Amino acid sequence: MQKIKSLMARQGLKSPQESMADLSPVENLRIPSKEELREMREQSIDPQAEQEIINSIEEVYFSNDSFDMVQHELEKLPPELNLQELEEHRDKLKRQQAAVSKKVADLILEKQPSYVKELERVTALQTNLQLAAVICTNARRQLSVSKEGFTEASLGLLANQRRRQLLTGLLKSLRTIKTLQRTDVRLSEMLEEEDYPGAIQLCLECQKAASTFKHYSCISELNSKLQDTLEQIEEQLDVALSKTCKHFDVSHYTKVQLAYTLLGKTQTAMDQLHMHFTQAIHNTVFQVVLGYVELCAGNADTKFQKMQYKDLCTHITPDSYIPCLTDLCKALWEVMLSYHRTMQWHEEQDKQEAAPAPDGAAAAKSDELVVDRSYVKKKLEHGLTRIWQDVQLKVKAYILGTDMSNFKYDDFIVVLDVISKLMQVGEEFCGSKSEVLQESIKRQSVNYFKNYHRARLEELRMFLENETWELCPVKSNFNIAQLHCLSVPSSPLQEFKFMGQCRSPSVSPSKQAASSSTPAQEELSLFQEYLQEGNPFEMHIEEKEEETEDVLASNGYESDELEKSVYQDYDSDSDVPEELKQDYVDEQTGDAPLKSLSRETIRSKKKSDYNLNKTNAPILTNTTLNVIRLVGKYMQMMNILKPIAFDVIHCVSQLFDYYLYAVYTFFGRNDMYESSGLGLISSRLRTTLNRIQENLIDMEALGENAGVHGPAEDRKEKVPSPHLSQLVVLTNSGTLYGLAQRVVATESLVFLAEQFESLQSHLDTMMPAAKKPFLQQFYSQTVSTASELRKPIYWIVAAKAIDYEQMLLLMSGVKWDIREIMSQHNVYVDVLLKEFEEFNKRLGDVSRHVRIPLPVSNVLWEHCIRLANRTLVEGYANVKKCSNEGRALMQLDFQQFLMKLEKLTDLRPIPDKEFVETYIKAYYLTENDMEQFIKNHREYSMKQLANLVNVCLGSHINKKARQKLLAAIDDIDRPKR
Repeated sequence: MQKIKSLMARQGLKSPQESMADLSPVENLRIPSKEELREMREQSIDPQAEQEIINSIEEVYFSNDSFDMVQHELEKLPPELNLQELEEHRDKLKRQQAAVSKKVADLILEKQPSYVKELERVTALQTNLQLAAVICTNARRQLSVSKEGFTEASLGLLANQRRRQLLTGLLKSLRTIKTLQRTDVRLSEMLEEEDYPGAIQLCLECQKAASTFKHYSCISELNSKLQDTLEQIEEQLDVALSKTCKHFDVSHYTKVQLAYTLLGKTQTAMDQLHMHFTQAIHNTVFQVVLGYVELCAGNADTKFQKMQYKDLCTHITPDSYIPCLTDLCKALWEVMLSYHRTMQWHEEQDKQEAAPAPDGAAAAKSDELVVDRSYVKKKLEHGLTRIWQDVQLKVKAYILGTDMSNFKYDDFIVVLDVISKLMQVGEEFCGSKSEVLQESIKRQSVNYFKNYHRARLEELRMFLENETWELCPVKSNFNIAQLHCLSVPSSPLQEFKFMGQCRSPSVSPSKQAASSSTPAQEELSLFQEYLQEGNPFEMHIEEKEEETEDVLASNGYESDELEKSVYQDYDSDSDVPEELKQDYVDEQTGDAPLKSLSRETIRSKKKSDYNLNKTNAPILTNTTLNVIRLVGKYMQMMNILKPIAFDVIHCVSQLFDYYLYAVYTFFGRNDMYESSGLGLISSRLRTTLNRIQENLIDMEALGENAGVHGPAEDRKEKVPSPHLSQLVVLTNSGTLYGLAQRVVATESLVFLAEQFESLQSHLDTMMPAAKKPFLQQFYSQTVSTASELRKPIYWIVAAKAIDYEQMLLLMSGVKWDIREIMSQHNVYVDVLLKEFEEFNKRLGDVSRHVRIPLPVSNVLWEHCIRLANRTLVEGYANVKKCSNEGRALMQLDFQQFLMKLEKLTDLRPIPDKEFVETYIKAYYLTENDMEQFIKNHREYSMKQLANLVNVCLGSHINKKARQKLLAAIDDIDRPKR
């Protein structure tokens, strides 16, 4: 429709038939035939009405050629169609079409005469042009004839030509001089465009040209000007060279090197480049640190810009320390990356230029290039170590400029991680072990770790002094490898995540994951990975949910649901021993009933074995969990910073030492029972406790050794001995003198020792070879002694749980010098057995609250039986008179005691059984055998041996033999005195 409007606005240059043929198919379809045109002309339509019909056509029909009129009309249809309205609308459209068609036809017919007339004019013009061509041809022919006739003017022309050549040469020289005068403008433009090779080439060409025209007086001034320009270019070239130190660009550096090659100063350029790298390192670190210092200082008047870099580093605040360190490493990475890419560029150039040398002068030039390349290569290789040394010194000044001893643990770990990454960069950059960085971070780490460890020891003392030694319930499979019971159920404890990520201490977690996922693909170095973009020091800090660290409040659980999951399988009998699942066998008859026991009976049987349903659930406290967390944090730091591995492991050992010493101090220290002579504390355990007390415990803080004042530095490394919480009562006989608390404390220590044992291989890989004997000694002399504390701790319970003094009183009232064999045992045996039954009952009561492991119950029974047997021997040693029948009664009493005792306990063999039996049977020995007996049995006291001799007097030993035997006893006792 747009085309129709354009046809209406301009005249056509074609016949009506041709014009109609040019229309589009749609429009051609709508053009009426000649008969229709004739009919339309015959129809008398008012022009004004016709114009109104055309004006009534919608504007959208004139919009563009791609307009779909059918779609438009269909979209206008109402939802409900009316035939009459449709026919009216159709008639309207037909009228509009007829009006447009008639208008087009009229315009075509109207312009046809003009077209015919213009065509005639064009034909006339063509005729005139042909005539003009004939005239021109004739004129040229006449001119050539005239040219041949003018030979007489040739000599004049030659003379003029010679003069013209001279003047042209002069003009060319003048133009060259003028160009030389204006060269500085072009040189400035080329320098702005950083086209240094072009500028130098142009300047050298100008100098060469100036030497050609030196006979002109104006050229001497131009020569000096060109020399100044060349020096200016060299200065700008030096500035351009310095820019490559921070942001290396291949095209830019290529231009600079080509420019220096044109100047013949390749070696000088390399010397300058290293100077610029050194300056770039200094300027970069200074600007980064200065920015943070001024930002934190605010409107302070201190002129930081005039400070030395080392002094400036001391003004960094703890809050801005890590961001500044990160930005510092980022900036230094950019400098080192630029140096690395510079070396790559020269290596690639050497490969491209390593072609066979031609002969002659070109060969001499090639030799010169080889010398230059060799110099550049050596200079770059030497510069690697020099650049890295500068980087280390700058970072060292920054590290040592701030006291990090009060940093948060996580912040310090971030610092270690950043420095570790920087040392990795140094190793890839030049193969350096970064001794400067290692020494500086080691100094800070040792300083930080001493303060951190001191605070943790004080924290551990607080935990221990507030610990009520209640059982912290956990799943039966709880250990360091499965610490999900304490944290979010789906993830291990945060402190020990690194052990799952990094099996080898020499490989970082990210590398370990990469190597395991793509074992066949060679790992990219940092310079390969971040060659084009990115920075290895970008901090990608993921938001983590804070873990509950308050073990005192949460009892190791995050939620009630988790606690429920810990207990949910306690009622199952999957862990019931097989012998308890079998039919019950009567202890006395050995017969089995017809029916199996019910599940309740099995459970009651299992409880009588002093177990709290979950047989293998570890016994530990909140303080134990705290120590495990600390060990995890220490090992995490040790994993990141291997140079202080020994210091960290030493501190880890102190955590265990302090825990062991506290348990012993709270529950095992009792001079009266330690002096019993039963070897309750082994020499190894005694040595360990003395070592801990001497090296770790600050006795002066307790008022002990007040007159002795040790060095302040030594006291700073020590911790006061902890005090048992007043909430823990160890004097109540109803609770077996705090047996539940003693079990929880002792067995939590044993559990902690087991976890330390599982960490030994990991700690061994981290420990320096020269220090490994310390670790071995720690495990052999300290960790392995944890279970030995059971003896002194449970001995106190065993000594108080049974009234041995009452038994001695009852035994003193027995008459042993009888003359007939007795068939009934004495009353004191029944009293003693009743005491044991009561002890067994109270042991069962305690086990309903705290599981008593089999080794613990065995130690308790062993102590009680051993004390009872020694009390029996002591009672027998108090006898003044005794007959053979009395000795038989002693054996009867002891056998009755053993028979009843074996029904109460499964402990086999009965401890000290031979101790009693041997003493009773010694009554029957002859003089010589008695003397040998005294020499061989040092386990009996002097009183007991003397009583044995005195009682035997008169029966089968005379007074002389008695004196001899007593003298032998006195000889044995003399060395002890």
